[in-house]
Amino acid sequence: MKKDDLAAKLKEMYPEINEHKLDLDLEFKPENDYWVIKLSKGDHLMHTLLDQKDALACIEGTQCVYLGVQIGQFVKNFEYYA
Repeated sequence: MKKDDLAAKLKEMYPEINEHKLDLDLEFKPENDYWVIKLSKGDHLMHTLLDQKDALACIEGTQCVYLGVQIGQFVKNFEYYA
């Protein structure tokens, strides 16, 4: 799986990433078989982990509920402190 493909799919599934102009960065950790997902805007930063199997499910179109909750919380916190 390519980083750009996963990033594009996450932005498609979670439009609030683009709506709030959040920076999205992904890094795969092969030794642990997971992705580090980083969202940031200004001084605000959030990172979370996504197992490779969950990342594959995202690519296939299955929404990642845990990740959606994390993104929603980040957006809510950002709006509160902005």
